[in-house]
Amino acid sequence: MQIKKLDHVNVRTTQLDEMISWYTNVLGLRSGVRPNFSFPGAWMYAGDSAVVHLVGIDEPPATGSEVALKLEHFALSATDLASFESRLRATGEKFTRNDLPEVNLVQINLWDPDANHIHIDFQADE
Repeated sequence: MQIKKLDHVNVRTTQLDEMISWYTNVLGLRSGVRPNFSFPGAWMYAGDSAVVHLVGIDEPPATGSEVALKLEHFALSATDLASFESRLRATGEKFTRNDLPEVNLVQINLWDPDANHIHIDFQADE
């Protein structure tokens, strides 16, 4: 067996509608085909890939021991940095930008309605 790539991130939320809206309007993902599970949710697609799975829950998420989750962030790669930054400014979305010339990346850091940290990576020379 050889790992080839990260397939998706699963995010539990008590704000399913708000999260669908944010991932659609801010990140430009779209809600798409999802199996008929016994719980609410949405699969958010980038092109043909469901990259973020949202799961609707009734109570705040916690691990089995009631300890906060330890995932600090997840990252997505994208193109058209200028357009994305313009969209964020136009909507008033809070974000920070990190230029990383050593690895030819620009990272845009932002937080969804549940305060999950996400960074979007762009090639600096695009």
